[in-house]
Formats: sequence, C-alpha cells, structure tokens
Amino acid sequence: MHDDTTSLPRPPSGDPDRPPTVEAEKLRTLGLAVLETEAEALLALRARIGDEFVAACQHMLGCRGRIIVVGMGKSGHISGKIAATLASTGTPAFFVHPGEASHGDLGMITPQDVVLALSNSGETDEILTILPIIKRLGVPMIALTGNPASTLGRQATVCLDVSVAREACPLGLAPTASTTAALAMGDALAIALLEARGFGSDDFARSHPAGRLGRRLLLLVDDLLHTGSDLPVVTEEALVAEALLEMTAKRLGMTAVVDASGALTGIFTDGDLRRGLDRDIDVHTAQVVEAMTRDCKTVAPGTLAAEALHLMQTHKINALLVVDAARKPVGALNIHDLLRSGVL
Repeated sequence: MHDDTTSLPRPPSGDPDRPPTVEAEKLRTLGLAVLETEAEALLALRARIGDEFVAACQHMLGCRGRIIVVGMGKSGHISGKIAATLASTGTPAFFVHPGEASHGDLGMITPQDVVLALSNSGETDEILTILPIIKRLGVPMIALTGNPASTLGRQATVCLDVSVAREACPLGLAPTASTTAALAMGDALAIALLEARGFGSDDFARSHPAGRLGRRLLLLVDDLLHTGSDLPVVTEEALVAEALLEMTAKRLGMTAVVDASGALTGIFTDGDLRRGLDRDIDVHTAQVVEAMTRDCKTVAPGTLAAEALHLMQTHKINALLVVDAARKPVGALNIHDLLRSGVL
C-alpha cells in the first residue's frame, strides 16, 4: 500500500543521525507558504514606486561615472546581482564589498559615481563605517533598506523602503522575503533606467556577445562563409558529373553555377540531382545548366546570420550563396554552419 510520504535515504538502522521521515503534504504546504509570503512582500512594494523611486532613477541617469553597489552578507549577494543587471542593461555598475572598502577599495569610488547601498537593518557596521567618506566625496547615495528611520536611511540622499511584514523563514531570522524585495526593487530600477535610456536589443546583444541573443543580433553571414578555394563553383559549360565532383570536394551539398563573367546564374544541389535523375538526365553528357535551379535564393555580404536562417527555413533550403553587387558569388554557407554558430 502506497503512503504519500517523502523521506531522505536512510542510513543503517540504529544510526542516531538518521533524518526523519516528513509527510509530503507538509513539505508542499511549507513551500507554498514561503512563496505566498514573498509574493505578499513584492505586492507591498507597488505602493512605494513613487517620488523617491523617481529621484533615485534621476540620480542614476545623471551619473557620469559608475553605480557602486554595496551590501554585506545576503544583501551583498543581492547587491552583486543588482550590479550585474544594471551593467548588462545599459547602466555601468559594479559591486564593492563594504568590508574591503574600508581597507583600500574605497579608492574605487569617485566623485562622478552614485552609491547604491543595501542593508535591511540600515545599521550594518561595515556600511556605516564608510558613510562619512562617501559623504565627503559628495557622492549621491541611494539606500535600499527595510528601516527608513535607520542611520543609513536618514543619511541617504534617497531612501527606498523595501521593508517586509515578515520573513518567509518561520524563525523570522533567515533573510528571505527581505532579500527578494530588495532584489525586485533593484530590477525595477534597472529596467526603468533601461527604458529611459532607450536601451534596445542591439545594445543588449553587445553586452552579451557569447549569449544566444547576442549571436542572433550580432553574427553576420560574413563570419560563417566558405570562401576562396572552399567555395564550390562551376561554369555553365560544366557537366553534371563535374558539378557533382565539385560538390563532393567542397562538402556543402551544392555548387554555384556562373557565366563567363563570373556572375551567378544558378545553383546545383543534391535536390536538383535527384530531380534530374527522375528526368533520366545522363550525368556524364548533360550540362549542369540543364539540371540547376536558376532562380536561387541569395543574400548580400553583411546580412545577419539570423536573417539568412529565416530565409532558409522559410524556403526550406539547406544552403545559401552570398553574392556581391555584381551578382558574383563571394561565399556560401549551409544549415550546419548555422547550427555550429549557435544561431539555430
């Protein structure tokens, strides 16, 4: 008979460290309670997107240097993520550990910067230690704190209230809802700044060249082309058999067909070969012009690889020729090149 319980692997019988068996429903209830508590904390922030939030954004938009994000402990981890989000969405930023700041890293902060300080209590010793230096530099300081009446909240240029009614931790000790609220407020700042700056997908791609989006928005067909001696090309006078040898040697499943001036007149592919054989074409006597596709799809140099992929998918073709303004082939690529590049 099956009972709805979940237990960890049991050590040998008699082991005093054997973990207890916990009812599955209780575990689900506990998990749900955490999500509900954190969701309530986030919803409470909606009423705090007001004048202080606008002032914080304006200071950050007017920053001529970097946004310096500081925080200790769990707030430090959240600070690092906020700094990374700001930097990747058009607002230069980096994280400075407040403990290290008082031992030399304060030199990273310049009068052109803006400081974003995170402390749930607003009384974090390591942050309070560096407050006088920040004040002396005349640097605007934005506080994200759960206690606006704290030392940090009072001394900040702008104070954003990220307090929560309660932590998700039943002991009220582990930072859970409070760190979620701080993280969400950081995201709200970053995305508001992104929109205000007109930061677009092309800008995002330049910050993420190794990511999938970056490859789709930055990679050109020029970066993937088979050119020179690797480009399969035959003339119109070539026999089908000669075209097959060229295709085999260059391993792209096709070859360009050009006229006497070198301009493209068609493409010969594996599909063209099959269709020609269906028509009883003799590969040893027939010229390639009798079997090639004349109205073939091409792109120009400088075309985005993602656009080339869309063209290939739309027309259900596996290879593509790149031609210049004079219709002369300058390169070729196939679907495997796009797969290897990560565009597909």
